[in-house]
Amino acid sequence: MAALLVEESIYNLIPQVPHKPFKGPRYISKLNPYVKHTIQQSKSQWKTMGPAKVHVPSPKDFLQKHSKEPKLPKRKKDQAGKKPLKLSVPHRTDHPVMGIQSQKNFINTNAANVIMGVPKKPVPVTVDKYQGDKFLLETSGLVPRYLKKKDYGVTPEYVIRRNEEAKRAQEAYDAYVKKTLQDRAMKRLSDEEREELLDGLKKNWEQVHQAFQSLSVEIDTLPKKLNKERLELQMKQLEHDINTIEKHKVIYIANK
Repeated sequence: MAALLVEESIYNLIPQVPHKPFKGPRYISKLNPYVKHTIQQSKSQWKTMGPAKVHVPSPKDFLQKHSKEPKLPKRKKDQAGKKPLKLSVPHRTDHPVMGIQSQKNFINTNAANVIMGVPKKPVPVTVDKYQGDKFLLETSGLVPRYLKKKDYGVTPEYVIRRNEEAKRAQEAYDAYVKKTLQDRAMKRLSDEEREELLDGLKKNWEQVHQAFQSLSVEIDTLPKKLNKERLELQMKQLEHDINTIEKHKVIYIANK
C-alpha cells in the first residue's frame, strides 16, 4: 500500500548511489604504550610450554672427564732480562780446585787457643722437679732482678699525680662539709635577745587579751563565734611560748 501511495516521477528512474555513513578517526588512548608495557611485565614467559625454541647442543661438545674441575691459569713465560736463580749446589760439570795446601799448624794453634782462652762461665740454672728438669735461674723469679734497677723504690709520676688529685678532691669535700655544717649549725640566743623576745610575746598576748575582752557578752552569730575561737587559740599559743621561754634559760635556733 505504501508503494502505491508514492507518486510517480521520472526522477525515480535515475539509479541512486547508496549513502554510506561517515565514520570519524579511530580513538587511540594516550596510555596505550604504558598499558602494553605493564601487561608485558606481568606476563611470565615460558610459564607452561617452555621457550619457543631450545638450543640443541652439538654432538661434538660432549661432556668430557674432569672438564668441570677448576683449572689453574697457564704459566707465563719468564720476562726477558731476568737471570735465572743460581743453584745452591755445584753443577755436575764443576770440579774442585786441587793442589792448594796450607802451612798452618792446626795442632799448635788449637793448643794455644785453649791455653790462652777464658773459660766460659756456667749458665746459672735451677731444678724445680724431681725428674731433674733444668730452667734458667734468671727467669725463674728466684733472683732479685728488679732490685738492681735505677728507678727501684721510686714512686711513679702517675701515682704522685693521682694522689695529688685525690688530696685536692678530699680537701674540697672537707671544705664543703664544713661550710654546710656551719650553715646548718644552731644559733644560741643571747640573754638580751631572749628578754626582748619574751617582752614581745607578752605585748602580743596583752593585745590579743584586750581584743578578747572587747568582745560582746552575747555571741549569737557565727562570725562572732569564729572570732572568739581564733582569739582563744592565739592566747593559748602565746601563753605556751611564754612559758617555754621562761622555763629554759638557754635557747638554740636552727638555721634553715
